[in-house]
Amino acid sequence: MMDIERRTPENTAIVMIDYVTGFANVISSQTIPENVAGGRALAQTALTFGVPLVLTMGPKDDPRGVLYSEIAAVVGDHPIVNRGLSFDCFDDEGFEAAVEETGRNHLVFAGLTTEGCITHTILSALRRDYEVSLVVDATASASPAAQAASLARLGSYGVTMTTWLGFASELQRTYANEATIAGFREIQANLPAYGMMNESLANVREILGSR
Repeated sequence: MMDIERRTPENTAIVMIDYVTGFANVISSQTIPENVAGGRALAQTALTFGVPLVLTMGPKDDPRGVLYSEIAAVVGDHPIVNRGLSFDCFDDEGFEAAVEETGRNHLVFAGLTTEGCITHTILSALRRDYEVSLVVDATASASPAAQAASLARLGSYGVTMTTWLGFASELQRTYANEATIAGFREIQANLPAYGMMNESLANVREILGSR
């Protein structure tokens, strides 16, 4: 039987890189709304399940922009690790310290751009013997070709590809987990179809409860 470690809040940390407004117009491997939704979903996942979150951007007062407002609204005053100009976040001592302080061995990455800071930071994480997953639908490149090449390279080194809903589902495990089901439904709602389905289910429960 294959030994596949389940990702849990006790062994996993989320690392969100460079969700900066100035980078949004660079990406074309997915739409800006899709990228925003994926980033927001991951931030919600961190808060809902108590997964340690390392949120990092470039230099403070970076002219390239600020954190997506949709993510900022979720994380509130959560600290942001500001870095220098290196594509590899581990070149920054503050970032490396923040990751080490989580005490987790499995890092779930997402952000911008896949061919830039994401790839080079993940390679450094692998060199440090972290287990790594990449949330592909919350991570974007300047072109579909760049995205495909980056994912192929990272996959060849053993990086696990996942999605934001797949990751949240692994943490939730079952709809019977009442402690986090409300937050999980909010995460699902980043896909409009799920949001509508949950509204329909809520309506059904209200109708049945009124009888």
